[in-house]
Amino acid sequence: MFPQRFDSIPVYPFSSGSPVNKADAAGHIHPKLKWLMFARLIFTIFLLGSTLYLQYQSKEPSISAFITILYLLIAVIFFLSLLYAMMFDRIERHWLFAFIQIALDSFIVSMIVLITGGFFSIFSFLYLVIVIYASMILYLRGGIALAVLCGLQYAAIVFLQLVDVAESVGINDGAALHQIGYLQIILKVGITTIACFAVAVLSGLLTEQNRKTQSDLRAMEMHVKRVEKMAYMGEMAAGLAHEIKNPLASVVGCIQLLKEELRYDPDHQRLMEIVLRETDRLGHLVNEFLLFARPPAGKPELLNVKQAIEEIVGLFEKDTNYSHRFTLKKEIIADATILMDTGHLRQVLWNLLLNAAEALQGEGTIEITAIPDSNDEVSIHVRDNGCGMTPETIQKIFDPFFTTKSEGTGLGLSIVHRILEAYDSRLDVQSQPEHGTTFSFSLKRSDKVKV
Repeated sequence: MFPQRFDSIPVYPFSSGSPVNKADAAGHIHPKLKWLMFARLIFTIFLLGSTLYLQYQSKEPSISAFITILYLLIAVIFFLSLLYAMMFDRIERHWLFAFIQIALDSFIVSMIVLITGGFFSIFSFLYLVIVIYASMILYLRGGIALAVLCGLQYAAIVFLQLVDVAESVGINDGAALHQIGYLQIILKVGITTIACFAVAVLSGLLTEQNRKTQSDLRAMEMHVKRVEKMAYMGEMAAGLAHEIKNPLASVVGCIQLLKEELRYDPDHQRLMEIVLRETDRLGHLVNEFLLFARPPAGKPELLNVKQAIEEIVGLFEKDTNYSHRFTLKKEIIADATILMDTGHLRQVLWNLLLNAAEALQGEGTIEITAIPDSNDEVSIHVRDNGCGMTPETIQKIFDPFFTTKSEGTGLGLSIVHRILEAYDSRLDVQSQPEHGTTFSFSLKRSDKVKV
């Protein structure tokens, strides 16, 4: 399964998306967990004030047990809040820490429901509050898990009342439950459970949609900043390349004339060959500058995706520098055409395949897929199971002249990015250290059929 077009999306064990690094997950749960702990503290203070007011207003002995249990609950919540605060910065698995906190909250709510009448309690709505913030913090699957837990606890409370194991204390007597028909009891328990599930699904879907929207916005913001940076660097590179190219050509011409006209001398010959070799390298670098600054428009033509990609991949498989290092897997749709210059597609895929091969540690696997997506486009992915990249490296790989290799100019991915821009596409990356990297981009399908 390959990622969709996004730079990075944080996903947690209870989320329905794709996996990312733990630091990202912790970074998104961390602030929500802080707000939950603060809100719990405010609720506990409110509950303490209400209990004190109730104790002050009512002098009936029958309610003293109810108040005592409330004080015990308040003490437990304060103790747990203090414990959570002490552990907060020491816990690495924030999603598990959040789940444990919310699960304990559900048990506390069950105690409140039990002592305020159980089946007759007006506080059963607190289960929905638990499910809502569970969905906000742990997303869809977390919300559903807590909905199941809350439904089971409410059913257990009603069952214990029915068999007279736990008599409720306070407003309603548990014996009154026997006067209600079983159908009504089952109906209320079922409605409460279904309501928890419905709230979990709705809140979870809305939260995950909001998460994806925020991720898309962040990816788009990064893309815009990258484009602006590349435009500035492109203008500078173009001016610099033109200023270097003409003097460089003059130097090469003069050296070649001197080489032909001067008397043969081994030392002079060697020095001139060094000069010519280095000027060739400078010439290659200048050409890359120009290619990055102003990629040639090319001549777009209708290309059969499967045929074009297999031709490029076939040539890459024969490259003796890398062919022994990887096993290539392909999944390419048969009937799809795109409008693109052949040279541009070759340059894009060759650069991505080259990066994938160089990222492999020893032998590895490179996977290339070209599959249709819902936007009438062909999504192309190049994935390797190599060394992967850190989030810090991912932020820089599209910067011109940035490279982690011992050789190279660091312009390869920048040039690929500029070429894809001309086709209203963008190059996205997903990577984890020691788990490999996936580069992906999409190209619009053509309605015409290549003859």
